[in-house]
Amino acid sequence: MAQDGARLTRRRHDAPRERAGRWALAGLAAIPLGFLGLFFAWPVAAILGLGLRDGGRGTPVGVMLTSGETWRIVGFTLGQAAAATVLALLAGLPVAFLLARCALPFRNVVRVLVTVPFVLPTVVVGLAFRALLPNSGVLAIVLANAFFNVAVVARTVGGLWAHTDRRAEDAARALGASRWRAFTSVVLPALTPAISSAAAVVFLFCATSFGVVLILGGARYRTLETEIYLRAVNLFDLRGAAALSLLQLAAVIGALTLGAVARRRRESALALRGRAETARRPQGGEWVVVTIALVVVVLLLTPIAGLVLRSLSTVDGWGIAGYQALLGVGARDALSGVTGFAAAANSLRTAFDATLIAMTLGVLASVVLSRLPRRRPLLAGAMDTALMLPIGVSAVTLGFGYLITMDALPGDFRTSPLLVPFAQALVATPLVVRTVLPVLRAVDERLRQAAATLGASPFRVWREVDLPMAGRALLAAAGFAYVIALGEFGATSFLVRPEAPTLPVAIARFISRPGELNNQMAYAACTMLMVVTVLVVLAIERARVAEVGEF
Repeated sequence: MAQDGARLTRRRHDAPRERAGRWALAGLAAIPLGFLGLFFAWPVAAILGLGLRDGGRGTPVGVMLTSGETWRIVGFTLGQAAAATVLALLAGLPVAFLLARCALPFRNVVRVLVTVPFVLPTVVVGLAFRALLPNSGVLAIVLANAFFNVAVVARTVGGLWAHTDRRAEDAARALGASRWRAFTSVVLPALTPAISSAAAVVFLFCATSFGVVLILGGARYRTLETEIYLRAVNLFDLRGAAALSLLQLAAVIGALTLGAVARRRRESALALRGRAETARRPQGGEWVVVTIALVVVVLLLTPIAGLVLRSLSTVDGWGIAGYQALLGVGARDALSGVTGFAAAANSLRTAFDATLIAMTLGVLASVVLSRLPRRRPLLAGAMDTALMLPIGVSAVTLGFGYLITMDALPGDFRTSPLLVPFAQALVATPLVVRTVLPVLRAVDERLRQAAATLGASPFRVWREVDLPMAGRALLAAAGFAYVIALGEFGATSFLVRPEAPTLPVAIARFISRPGELNNQMAYAACTMLMVVTVLVVLAIERARVAEVGEF
């Protein structure tokens, strides 16, 4: 009886604290979800409604959805995305093995070199492959999209591979299994959750690729993303663009759902396996895999090297005319009176603002999601998926949605300099969540409970327990958010003011204008962006995040 009375008293004492915790969690969730609703859901719904309602201008939805041309574009979108995904998986798995299992002195260098392509601006990658493969069409598009995403495979799969129990593989080998059979029967099934998660994310990135397809495909090869752009901007066919946006949105939700399921399985596997296995020097046939991984790294460096060489190539030989010309406005005033270096300054400033916003939203969302799964898994899954949607919805749809909705906010928000950082933050926030959330979920709940028992408020619990353990993940998330915002092109190209272009927008303007000087400036500006990206990635690697917190 005495024990029952003490238990009842403890429950009554804890009930107000639990209710306060739930209200605090709801308040935290309201901030990122409110931002998402105001600056994503509302503009996208408005543009879709404008295009789909009766009397809208352009191709009727039924005609668009039953058109053979539409489904040819859908087929090409899915086909090139599938091909690039397969290629990224084949190239990324050997690199994942090297990063996860091999104790080699150059492993950290490989990690940096593999990460750089993932955070390069799409315009930079498009120009790099156009310089390397001038007339390759579909091949260049597939290679460029795979080039982007090898890092996703290498670091997602490598994170789980480092936690798989090597003893099971060694036992299979001791029983007479070949190295290949041990891999396919023991290792590969254990890696399936991470491979599935990586494949879903890579497919999503490739299916919604904009800058790469726009530069390399031109008018001949079109995906859903570039077709939406063509119809909305060139033809002003809002109904046709809205119909295509619905198709794209359905595909994105499907990919995100599959990725979420695979990610939950991956996190369960990590929880069961605990700490990472100790890396060792490759043995026997493992050197073949290491050699393949190093070949992949060299191939990843080839477009980057070609881009740098092209920026130094002039009609008169080698020189820095393109870099010197960035002090001016380009041939035929390509930037409307703005110098190339002024555009670079605009990029740095806008990316900084976007990073602050993305970190605020992403950290708050990660805190909420790290608390929800045990009690509300469906709610957590829905919130997680909603936060990921901006990376898969057409930048054209979002940009036009801003133009028709933001005038309803005080002061006609369409002309606000904050609009571009807000749009960039929407793209960067999912990456912040994917980097920080796994680390917060890995924090031992008993530490939080002990701090709360000692009288710490929820904020103090987070400050004293979660923050020290997630510090490196937060630094990495901030760095990745910065380079993603720095290179964002899709939405920025619609929202940026003519007198304040960012560097990716300036590059697009340079290559759209005739003249050798504009081409040289475009390649020089790409090299500048790439150098900044490399420096940020190096800084991230110095703050090394635990493997489970990557991607």
